[in-house]
Amino acid sequence: MKVDDIRVFVPCKDYEISKSFYRALGFLVEDSSDQLCICENGGCSFFLQRYYNEEFAKNLMIQLIVHDINDALDVVSGLKKFEIRYEPIKSEPWGKVIYLWGPSGELIHVTELNE
Repeated sequence: MKVDDIRVFVPCKDYEISKSFYRALGFLVEDSSDQLCICENGGCSFFLQRYYNEEFAKNLMIQLIVHDINDALDVVSGLKKFEIRYEPIKSEPWGKVIYLWGPSGELIHVTELNE
């Protein structure tokens, strides 16, 4: 078996707010149905679903690998209209990361890997 892609299904506490949040992060958000949309950026994609399970959402982690962590921080720090939280850039042995909690509690590791 050869795998071409893997897509996660992200739960949404409020579907419209999550769609708006991911658009503000720079994703193209296209409806697939009234229950599901595809979020795409840079050839990478995932699904947002009109479904919420708190336990699952608070355990979900997504890693977004970016080219420039400082540019990413500018975007993240501008998301003031959303009920989210984030931590400033941290250096890890493998790179730099911003820990960002989305509107449904999902943890997004915005990461610039060491070269």
